[in-house]
Amino acid sequence: MDMAALDSWERRLAFIAHVIPYFVLTVTTVMYSIFTAHTGAELWFTYGVVAFGYAWMTWWLTLDPARRDRVELVAVFIGGLVVFYAVLGMREHWFGAVSYAVYIYASELLRGRWMFFAVAVTAVLATLSLFGGYPRAEERPAFWLLLLVFVGVACTFTFVGHVTTEQSRLRKELLEENEGLHAQLLVQAHEAGVQDERHRMAGEIHDTLAQGLTGIITQLSAATVSDWERRVSVAAELARSNLAEARRSVHALRPPALDSAALPEAIDEVASGWSTVYGVPVSVTLTGAVRVIHPEVEVALLRTAQEALANVAKHASASRVGLTLSYMEDVVTLDVRDDGVGFDLTHPLSGFGLPAMRHRVHRLSGALVVESEPGAGTAISARVPA
Repeated sequence: MDMAALDSWERRLAFIAHVIPYFVLTVTTVMYSIFTAHTGAELWFTYGVVAFGYAWMTWWLTLDPARRDRVELVAVFIGGLVVFYAVLGMREHWFGAVSYAVYIYASELLRGRWMFFAVAVTAVLATLSLFGGYPRAEERPAFWLLLLVFVGVACTFTFVGHVTTEQSRLRKELLEENEGLHAQLLVQAHEAGVQDERHRMAGEIHDTLAQGLTGIITQLSAATVSDWERRVSVAAELARSNLAEARRSVHALRPPALDSAALPEAIDEVASGWSTVYGVPVSVTLTGAVRVIHPEVEVALLRTAQEALANVAKHASASRVGLTLSYMEDVVTLDVRDDGVGFDLTHPLSGFGLPAMRHRVHRLSGALVVESEPGAGTAISARVPA
């Protein structure tokens, strides 16, 4: 049952609980008027007590429900209600059913021993009302037996009702807490999604536009009178390729190298293009049986290869680079090694490259390991579940 349905049922039960005392008092007054024969003074006195009961319940609770939250006012209200019932019930046994009103208010408004005390006193008054007061000697055994039954049943049902009410309250609190947690999780999931999308877009921009612009600048800066046409042609091709990459990144599509080729061919194509631009030989090695893997894994490994090659171009001053793609039983690894200048791992290079690679790999529950030292080159290994 959801919160809306639970609130609806609680409102209905609360309405019924508030109507029952008035209904019982009205029915018993009608029965008293029909089936008894009393003088005018007696009738009007009884009607006056009944009117007092209506006014007492209306003034203390119906007109101002907030009073139920004040302990001292609740005590006065229940005390007055018990006195009202004692006067009415002792005058005429027809009003014995009014005890239900006292039971309802006592179980709703009181707690602990005071709740059971008020219920027990009301049960005693109901028994006295049934016998028309304290009975003669020959009726006392029946009186005491009924008294025990009335008190026991009244207290038992009050306890059961109290437990049920408390369980309902706890269930409502749990539902409210769950709804609050659910809303909080939705907010957190949305924020995580936004953050993840920011990382994705930052990575895509870095892997495409930034690297492409770096390649274009490199080609144009290195252009001479003798080879400017070739350099400009390569720069133009890089510009067209990265424009397509930017469009696909915006639409969260696969890299163009993966559109028409498997991962090994896509990595070989990226490596060949990089080698053409930067003039550094690149060898690509494939181990294991090639198989279909999740598209996100392919994209992550291809982007890792691109970023690793971009870092080699920017920082390594390498004379050769080797890429190894390994298909194992439950993982796929990509190793990128160069013979460049390396760097001190305790003082890593600043920039977005390595963090972007780590984010891509870790998002897929993978691991990225970097090994390097000055003068000994660099090795990057990305290991992702397949």
